[in-house]
Amino acid sequence: MNEYIAFDSAKALEYVQQLGGFFADDAVLNCYEFGDGNLNLVFRIADDSNNSIILKQALPYARCVGESWPLTLDRARIEANVLLKHGAVCEAHTVKVLHQNDTLAVTILEDLGHLAILRGELNHGKTFPNIGRDVATYLATTAFYYSDFYLTPAEKKALVMEFTNPELCSITEDLFFDDPYRPSERNNYPKALAPEVTKLQANLALKLAVAKLKATFFSSPQALLHGDVHSGSIFVDVNTTKLIDPEFGFFGPIGFDLGSFIGNLLLNFVAQNGRISALPKRRDVHTYLLSTIQTTLSDFEQQFKHLAHTKTRDLALQTEGYVESFLVDVLQDAVGYCGTELVRRTIGLAHVSDIDGIEDDNKRLAAQVQALFVGQQLILNASSVKNKDDFSQLLLSLIQ
Repeated sequence: MNEYIAFDSAKALEYVQQLGGFFADDAVLNCYEFGDGNLNLVFRIADDSNNSIILKQALPYARCVGESWPLTLDRARIEANVLLKHGAVCEAHTVKVLHQNDTLAVTILEDLGHLAILRGELNHGKTFPNIGRDVATYLATTAFYYSDFYLTPAEKKALVMEFTNPELCSITEDLFFDDPYRPSERNNYPKALAPEVTKLQANLALKLAVAKLKATFFSSPQALLHGDVHSGSIFVDVNTTKLIDPEFGFFGPIGFDLGSFIGNLLLNFVAQNGRISALPKRRDVHTYLLSTIQTTLSDFEQQFKHLAHTKTRDLALQTEGYVESFLVDVLQDAVGYCGTELVRRTIGLAHVSDIDGIEDDNKRLAAQVQALFVGQQLILNASSVKNKDDFSQLLLSLIQ
């Protein structure tokens, strides 16, 4: 198989058998497709002893739309290489790449089927004590080691070129910063939410703040990002946290990944008002989510600061006070991008099951209204946030 062809289960199985090395030579294998993602084919191949691997193949179009939305196959190369780069510095929290074939846009990964997808678990009110710490470790470690603090200028520039990802970045740019703030056929929201959307799209101060966030997204290649850190891209159990699916990876502003993750926790927060009827349980989950956000911000700051103070190679960036100033900018970016995640997941093309899965129409609408309100206020007030306590106070003022 030297030319691209889209796999079905039989072709995926044939490919793995030809490669060899994953299973015993005499193993009886089975293969089935199970992916429900927006862009790719995903297969699980297993033997009778339940040893298994995951084969992921990019399609030359967005699966959720069809061939009318063509996409580059190069995203498979970028995804595999981001995982390899991130895994080299944060193995504990990065899914392992076992094989890649850029021509076929195929990546074979360790199977995380023994873990659960974080979004689904949060939707059911389940909590995981290590999530904030683990995600902070992943974000701080990968950001530091692929930033100007650690890389030489030549190394950094070469990697920026290697991970230039214009088509996938264009999707982010449209869905995060353009579509929700003006009429677009890709926007998706109920008629009852239209008055709120009209007010949002007429808010010049909001649109100006979003324009600044987009400009930063365009022009700040601070580190090699995952590019799509949401609760559907995180596998968990009580002891383990693994991130997957960085096909949107590129060199961009560090606050983008951090804000995207926090935004998804807040989407779940507002959704729980329509999901959990028992007040004590709902309060417990709300407290957990807010605590996880604080842990994420606190641990991210501490870990990045420690790495910067002990391992920074650039002489100018070692100047006393620089890393602290840098991290204030990262936090303000994160607050703004968190807000855009709330807005775009509520009225843009790609929603989240946290809110869409609320069965009661009125409760779902209430969650959508709250998500829009909180998102807009975070965008508008991001520049006033100087530390994690400022963010906590701002957030509490918006959700009480």
